[in-house]
Amino acid sequence: MNAPWLLARFAQVAIAAAAVADVFRALALRAHELHPTNASLNEFGFRSMVFVNLMTAAAVVFLVWFSRCRRNARVLSPGTASQPGMWAVVAWLIPVVNLWVPRWLVLEVHRASGPGTAEKGRDEVLVNVWWAAWAGHTVIAMASQFEGGTSMPLLAVTEALNLAAAVLAMFVIQRITALQGAALRATSPTPVAAP
Repeated sequence: MNAPWLLARFAQVAIAAAAVADVFRALALRAHELHPTNASLNEFGFRSMVFVNLMTAAAVVFLVWFSRCRRNARVLSPGTASQPGMWAVVAWLIPVVNLWVPRWLVLEVHRASGPGTAEKGRDEVLVNVWWAAWAGHTVIAMASQFEGGTSMPLLAVTEALNLAAAVLAMFVIQRITALQGAALRATSPTPVAAP
């Protein structure tokens, strides 16, 4: 059993691409709402399509990475990761539930991945700050839909939280994968050299 480094890299790249695409999509939406033309509508439609495809890819790769990390966490710390494996995926997809349950699941995997690490408090702060940025982006983005989406300050805050959440998610992925890599290396038997 190995740490899912390849999945981690794919998830990080996909998250970064989706975050950048979201910024361009939001700017196109604002431009269209301020000056509605067929060209601006087509531009917004194209950017939205790119964003949805990248976001879907990022979500799928992230959830595959997370499921693999959860499996590893159960091996590293038996008795942790108490919820069934499918819950680790489904919790991200249920509206309102996805605003708090996945954070708890990530913290659970994080704790099980590096039991006894000296940096545990700092790592939990990383997860909590990432989660606050992601939840803040989600809530403000939904609220801005009711406002009409043309407020530049609201757009700036939403997209700043979006980019912050993406960068922090990449750090969370890196940290959990690194903890699992170190823990799995420490638990795997060392081959004995032939005499």
